[in-house]
Amino acid sequence: MIRADRRSFVLRIAATASALGLAHTRARADVDESDPAAVALGYRQDTRKVDSAKYPGHDVSQQCGNCKQFQGKPGDRSGGCTLFGGKAGATAGWCSAWVKKG
Repeated sequence: MIRADRRSFVLRIAATASALGLAHTRARADVDESDPAAVALGYRQDTRKVDSAKYPGHDVSQQCGNCKQFQGKPGDRSGGCTLFGGKAGATAGWCSAWVKKG
């Protein structure tokens, strides 16, 4: 029979908790431009690649990072968006539902 001491037990618990935290972080997927909701909203991961003929009101200063729907923090590469249900949009991205945060 293997006898586990208190120290190894605590270390195992800490390692397991860390692994679960990483798994949770990775589970949040970025919005794919081919996702049906993304296509419907004209989502692009880079605001500079938006079709200006199709979206004449678009300006490159409009980014997910400065949109009211964006739930990430300043400096994040991506963050949650209320429009894409649990998926993260690129901070430098854009979609036709962009509304200035403020």
